[in-house]
Amino acid sequence: MLVYGRNVAERIFRDEKLLKKVRKLKIEEKYYLKIKNMLGEFPRSKIKLARKSEIDNLTKDNHQGIIIDMEDYQYTPLNKILEKEYDKVLILDHILDPHNFGAIIRTAVAAGFNAIIIPNDRQVLVNSTVVKTSVGAVFDIDIVLVTNLNNTIKTLKDNGFWIYGTIMNGEDYTSIDYNGKVCLVIGNEEKGISKLVKESCDFLITIPISPKIDSLNASVAAGILIYEVVRNRK
Repeated sequence: MLVYGRNVAERIFRDEKLLKKVRKLKIEEKYYLKIKNMLGEFPRSKIKLARKSEIDNLTKDNHQGIIIDMEDYQYTPLNKILEKEYDKVLILDHILDPHNFGAIIRTAVAAGFNAIIIPNDRQVLVNSTVVKTSVGAVFDIDIVLVTNLNNTIKTLKDNGFWIYGTIMNGEDYTSIDYNGKVCLVIGNEEKGISKLVKESCDFLITIPISPKIDSLNASVAAGILIYEVVRNRK
């Protein structure tokens, strides 16, 4: 997996476990001179100094003078998050925009959520854009990849979670008690949560919006709901 951007790079360099997963660095010399002390004993043979034009050929995104070739992202098994007795998790029901996914990850980490669960089909996975948009926060939360959301919801319920799905005509999200083990379900950008997932939820909640607007961006809605959960539980 290729990741890029200075904030992401420095997040990786601060974590010895992540740094060990780096296969190669391609970096502009002037930036390398600023951060080389952060690399510790990272092998110089894995570092290639390059001109900006060379790095530009590898990505159209704003790489800020560095690209990191590292091992693919490792997802966390569902049973591992259940063993850890987490109490605040998200389910993303087929989010397709990597910028939405990355923004949701960053908000979830900022608010102290424990894990994010995603399906392995019709869902953007952890990629370069997700890592960049999350500003490296993807490495600070467990992300679980599952084959069936409905089976996963059943497992969460069996382990004491209440499931809160977001729809257009549910209960006002501010009128709900979010104590106990909480799982928020954020739906697809266009279709919302799927019919079967909707039927599996314990509560169906809505963020009231002006009739001038059809709907909120998925990451914006997620941010509002995530922080309502945190506020409600204080």
